[in-house]
Amino acid sequence: MSEAKTYDAMDVSVIVGGVFLTGFAEDLVTVAKDEEGYSTKVGAQGDVVRSKVNNPLGTVTITLQSTSPQVPYLDSLANSQKIVPVSVVFSGTPKETNTATQAYIKKPADREYGSEAGDRSYEFQCLDLSMN
Repeated sequence: MSEAKTYDAMDVSVIVGGVFLTGFAEDLVTVAKDEEGYSTKVGAQGDVVRSKVNNPLGTVTITLQSTSPQVPYLDSLANSQKIVPVSVVFSGTPKETNTATQAYIKKPADREYGSEAGDRSYEFQCLDLSMN
């Protein structure tokens, strides 16, 4: 039987424009490339060509509790459309680093008010996402 592994959400760090984010919601963060790394095309006689896709775009979605101290900071970034670096680091096993030196928030987070505090999701358009 293989050894059990342990995941700890405390091993995840998110840094936006030099500011460490805190007060995450349950979903925390998602990192995704906007396109696949290769495309394929098949000719009439079955010949296959694989083409490298050089699109560096990606999306980082960060979900904070509405009470997070960084909500005003991210709201300000969303309204200014300022380009900032974004890093998502997982220091557990295996170690993973996701970085973009140029990213901006696509739009301000939706705001939900009800009987319980709602979450705030911020979607960053990353212009040069690297996933290592």
